[in-house]
Amino acid sequence: MNLTEKLAQLKRLFTEMDRALVAYSGGIDSTLVAKIAYDALRENALAVTAESPSLLPEDLEDARIQAAEIGIAHEIVQTHEMDNPNYSSNPVNRCYFCKSELHDTLRPLALERGYPYVVDGVNADDLSDYRPGIQAAQERGARSPLAEVGVSKLEVRELAKLLELPWWDKPAQPCLSSRFPYGEAITVAKLQRVGRAERYLRQMGLKNLRVRSAGETARIELAPTEIKPFILTTDLPSLVAAFQAYGFLYVTLDLEGYRSGKLNQVLQLGAKAGALA
Repeated sequence: MNLTEKLAQLKRLFTEMDRALVAYSGGIDSTLVAKIAYDALRENALAVTAESPSLLPEDLEDARIQAAEIGIAHEIVQTHEMDNPNYSSNPVNRCYFCKSELHDTLRPLALERGYPYVVDGVNADDLSDYRPGIQAAQERGARSPLAEVGVSKLEVRELAKLLELPWWDKPAQPCLSSRFPYGEAITVAKLQRVGRAERYLRQMGLKNLRVRSAGETARIELAPTEIKPFILTTDLPSLVAAFQAYGFLYVTLDLEGYRSGKLNQVLQLGAKAGALA
């Protein structure tokens, strides 16, 4: 199917649902789903955002603004994944427990409000990555319209642009817990310092970035093309002082640059080592 056909198929899918609750993070994937759901269902579509320490306050505000511009009804619920040691201890399947908490919150809400379907923003490319959260969502009956229709991440942005969403090129912004290597315990204080550090860099005009946290060290990942200009033009002593004020002891720069899902490479290396053993 071409892009126009996929969009038509998505609209038909929502029309057949009749009423749907969108698990809406404010990222471009779930924003596109919210837009199409609203266009197809109007008042029979509801977007719900989960507020927790792993979501930056700025991202929550973005979600509010975007939902208002789309026109879809929007609500915020509290989730408590940090109370679950299976999540906060940060095992390799951490996302399973995060999405379990999310959908254990959304599903009863949907049924109470008369929405037979909970849908999320998982796209076709997500299915080929290590995403244990997808399993948790599926176990709880959630549907993923983008994945069902075969919409890739690139096509998500193309569709968002086609629908004139101003945020079509918004950088991916997964939950802050993804900044920690597996096995390092996650705390609210650690999430906050990572969030503040990334906000500092965004205020410098940088977009595609991560601040990875490893113990007391912040490792900055930037787009490879931005590394040299960053080194040459940044007031590095001021940046280090700011990061230390947030709670880090050391500040480093990843010379490979930003790559989505980089922390999952430890899983790939482990699998290769096992195959060679």
